[in-house]
Amino acid sequence: MDWWARYDTEPLTEPDPAVEPGSRIDPVLARSWLLVNGAQQDRFGAASRSRADIVILDIEDAVAPKDKLAARDNVVNWMNDGHSDWVRINGFGTPWWAGDIDALATTSVGGVMLAMVESVDHITETARRLPNVPIVALVETARGLERITEIAATKGTFRLAFGIGDFRRDTGFGDDPLTLAYARSRFTIAAKAAGLPSAIDGPTIGSSARKLTEATAISAEFGMTGKICLSPDQCAAVNEGLSPSQDEISWAREFFVEFEAAGGEIRNGSDLPRIARATKILDLARSYNIVSHQYPNTDHRPPPSDVATHY
Repeated sequence: MDWWARYDTEPLTEPDPAVEPGSRIDPVLARSWLLVNGAQQDRFGAASRSRADIVILDIEDAVAPKDKLAARDNVVNWMNDGHSDWVRINGFGTPWWAGDIDALATTSVGGVMLAMVESVDHITETARRLPNVPIVALVETARGLERITEIAATKGTFRLAFGIGDFRRDTGFGDDPLTLAYARSRFTIAAKAAGLPSAIDGPTIGSSARKLTEATAISAEFGMTGKICLSPDQCAAVNEGLSPSQDEISWAREFFVEFEAAGGEIRNGSDLPRIARATKILDLARSYNIVSHQYPNTDHRPPPSDVATHY
């Protein structure tokens, strides 16, 4: 049996419990990015046991100025206890930026989300002082959006993230998806052009499961493969919404079986894009443990660089 058919016959499974609550995923593929108030140390443990792909201890917007130093100490103590979560640090030029970096430089921090990125210098200076620490550039203003192509292409930028709340406050935009379509498109295009993982969308406020599901579907529609979460109970829905669906997995397997049955040769201009899409779906399904890891890795030739590989 060749590998095309193996894709079709490998059973679908429920996600492995051992890799769900309390386990983290490669930040390149991370879907749910859970913000946790750095001033509320009692919440760190629950967050670490959540279904979040990445936990981000927040010492920026969530923390009042008078509490920032205490929140920073909480985070450093947590890291020194053997944890390696991410931290959202204060923006370049604020009174706390340098202190945040100095405090984290000797810890096991997994990465930082840099707030209010508006220029290349914000990334390069942070990367210079935190070498080998991945940086998510949180772009939250019109000024930042105008420079997003350069920010994405800057050495040190790991992923882009959309700070929707501050962006709307800065621009006066509403929250209708059509209003923010241009901005989301800019994030996706800039990330793709720079060779970065797809962008992380901003959070959805409120406890409505339906609203969160709809908002996550919008993120996916705009090619964004991550989403900021504001509470642990949002993570499961975001993970599901940003993972390949059962229908997509079935389509990918059926495509490979049909393609092999037809001789496994390129027949027309649509085959390469469909091969790329189907491969991406199945590789992501395996990475997220939606399907078994027993089927072989793909070893066919990669698609041309101008073929989209996001499913």
